[in-house]
Formats: sequence, structure tokens, C-alpha cells
Amino acid sequence: MDLPRLPNGNVTDDPNDETMSRRIRHFRIVLAVLVIISSSTAASVKGSRPTQLNGYKAARVHYSPLNKMIMSVRINGQCANLLVDTGSNQVILDAASAESFGVRPSQRDLRYLQYTRINGQLLPVGFAQSLIAGSMNFGSTLVTLRDSSHSYTGDTRVDGVFGLDLLIRYKAVINCRTKLIFFKVDRTRQVDLSSVASAEKFTKIPLRREANGALTVPCLIYGRPARLLVDTGAFITIFHEAFLRSVGISVKATRVSAHFARGAARKVSARQINDLKIGGFKMPPAKFGVTTLPNFTLLQNSPRISGILGMDTLYNCHAIIDLDGMNLFLK
Repeated sequence: MDLPRLPNGNVTDDPNDETMSRRIRHFRIVLAVLVIISSSTAASVKGSRPTQLNGYKAARVHYSPLNKMIMSVRINGQCANLLVDTGSNQVILDAASAESFGVRPSQRDLRYLQYTRINGQLLPVGFAQSLIAGSMNFGSTLVTLRDSSHSYTGDTRVDGVFGLDLLIRYKAVINCRTKLIFFKVDRTRQVDLSSVASAEKFTKIPLRREANGALTVPCLIYGRPARLLVDTGAFITIFHEAFLRSVGISVKATRVSAHFARGAARKVSARQINDLKIGGFKMPPAKFGVTTLPNFTLLQNSPRISGILGMDTLYNCHAIIDLDGMNLFLK
């Protein structure tokens, strides 16, 4: 999911970044409505030590404006930036970037191109001969090609999306706070994160993969059960307005818009929620985004999704997404 009109949600290693400061001054009204990841919070992790996992290889990520988790990779030997997006089932490249990397639509035979369907769109599939991130070499892989211009977040050009297909295949462990992703390379080695996480006072929440591949977690809002889509590609946590109204929660309008896939745009409201539990984890009172989520987000071919758990909450709650044990850890 892409929400490009709220540039106050930067995660930066430098709390005095001038670009960030200008944007904060310009959008101070929005800042008063939605509190995202603060620069002071981000700076507090500069001294944190990376955690090593035996049997895994690591790739470092960084955060660009709008809380986008970016992984620097090499595709066919050329440098690229991919958005790490657990809300996407596939690796996706912008067509122009793919062509510059030598990735072109693959053919099943001399006449027919291979296609895949995403959110109702039929998109061609290409073949990358090599994909490398940090110390992890994924080898050759299929990638979906989309016809769109380069996406920029600050000074960073984003060439596509690193989705769940490779994250699930390599049993990835995503540490949103230390900015590392671990990929399992030794299938014989079993790593139990639960005991380690418990010792560090994390709460374990079961992840579930829905029929169409979406990752969801259970939640309670004022005692009403629901499920949230775990989406590292979403820069804020946002709830479906009709669901909140059904619980008796009113919302306050803002001047912010959210843009979803296929160009679906929605006005975003805001609401302070004081009673929210994600699994067994009690969230502190906070303001969250509220909008009418599009049907392709809600109808996950499974139980109805009532909201999207985005990067602001995942980062601030020290989230670890364990796709081997299928757990989300928060504290």
C-alpha cells in the first residue's frame, strides 16, 4: 500500500535532518492529528547491536520518508532499491527499472508471455538471473513487472517491491527496530525465538496466512474482535471506518488522503483509541488513521479485515515478524 501525502512519518538516523525539519514545519497541522515515528525515537536505536541468528544470512534495511522500509539489492549485478512489503505476495519491479537491469517479460514459448494477476490487474512476469541482498544470494527468480514511473522517497529511488514470495520461502525474520532481515539458509537448524523474545519482555502474537496469502493478526478494539493485515508497506496503522462506527467510535476529519493500489484514493480521518489489544499485547492509547478501505483490502478471501497494521506501530512497538514460527512479537 502506498500513502504518499503524509510526509511527517520519516524514520531517520539523523534527528536534525534539514529536509525532515522543513516538512515538519510545513505539515504541523497534520502532525497534531497523526503521531507517526518521531526522529527522537529513531535516534534512540543508533547504538543498538544487531542480533545474529545461526543458520540465517542477514540483509540490512533503512527507512526513507513515509516510514518506507527500503532494502538495497543487486539485480543482475546492478544496484536497486526495493520496498520490503509484507502486504504484497510477490517481488515486483517497475517496468522501466526492470529493463535497465536486463529483466524482460518471460515467454512460455515463442508466442505467449507469462502473466500473473494482482488486485485484478494482469501483469507480465519477468526473470531476474540474480538477486542479492546483503550477504544473501537468492539466485535466479521470477519477478512481476508493473508499468509505473520510478517512485522516490526523499533522495532514494525505489525500483520495486520485495514481497512475501521470497520472505516466506526463506523463512525471513524481520526486525523492524534493528533494521535487519534474516533469511534462513540452513533448513536443519531450528531457532526458537519465543524463549528469547519472552526474556526480552516481548508479547507473542500468532500470525495467520489467509487464503490469498495475506498475513493477519487478531485484535480487540473495545472488546470487539477483528483482524489486522500486517503490512510493512503501509506507513501508518489505519482502520476501516465502517468497523469503528459499528463499535460506536466516531472519527475526526483531516486534510490527509491515502492512496492505495490501482489508484484508489480515500480521505483519512483520525481517532484516539484507548482500548486496543493486538493478540495479548495492550497498545498504549494513541491516535490512528481511519478511512474507508477499498474492497480488495477488505475481502481477503477469508475473514474480513478491519484495519492495516502499518510501519508506525510496527517500529514503535519493536516488532519482530517471524515467518518461520509464524509469530509477530511486540513490546
